[in-house]
Amino acid sequence: MSTMQSNDLKGQTALVTGATSGIGKAVASRLGLDGAEVIVHGRDAERGSKVVDAITAAGGSARFEAADLSDAEDVRRLAQVVGDVDVLVNNGGFSAWGPTGDFDIDKFDAMFATNVRAPFVLVGAFAPGMAARGKGSIINMSSMAGQVGLVGGAAYGATKASLASMTRAWAAEYSPSGVRVNAIAPGPVYTEGSQDDLITGLGATTLVDRAAKPEEIAEVIGFLASPRASYVTGALVAADGGRTAI
Repeated sequence: MSTMQSNDLKGQTALVTGATSGIGKAVASRLGLDGAEVIVHGRDAERGSKVVDAITAAGGSARFEAADLSDAEDVRRLAQVVGDVDVLVNNGGFSAWGPTGDFDIDKFDAMFATNVRAPFVLVGAFAPGMAARGKGSIINMSSMAGQVGLVGGAAYGATKASLASMTRAWAAEYSPSGVRVNAIAPGPVYTEGSQDDLITGLGATTLVDRAAKPEEIAEVIGFLASPRASYVTGALVAADGGRTAI
């Protein structure tokens, strides 16, 4: 993946939720290379510090902020601490899979709180300010699972379909004021702690016959965050190896 620096986001501040590992970590690194001051969000300060150190070592600027996305008040506190941002990447979340009849309802509620309510709260906190300034970019992390039927994925897929729906509504609400709102729908991605057998199996169902690396998803998000995507809003961009094309 590209490690070239650019000035596409120079002078801008970007908040990336869930940025201490996986796709979020790769996104934070990409935006740092693109010149943004990156606010690395997560729950683990030690892991967050390592991401910040890696971004600064590459010539970027970053800091860490902790918050529990499942706690609405803590999400509001995060928004207050962070202040104004130019780029918001709603990446933080988690997945849980299982038969609908046996699915733990507390886990269902926790997933919706983290994957859906937290982005809703953050957009409500940041988008009006972006609109007042006449510019901004919001990227929401949807998923292939929100577009195709996967056994055991009803609850998780519903959270990701919700993000795609909210993306369209937020584009209608804020894009006339200069705020671009898009979503990305990755396919299977190898990340720390992922079930590699599951990811490999899902990768085999794509047109390119493999799963993605986090950096491949980060490149697409870097584009959506940048002025190069100035005419793109309200879009759900598939980065799934062609899986939803068939």
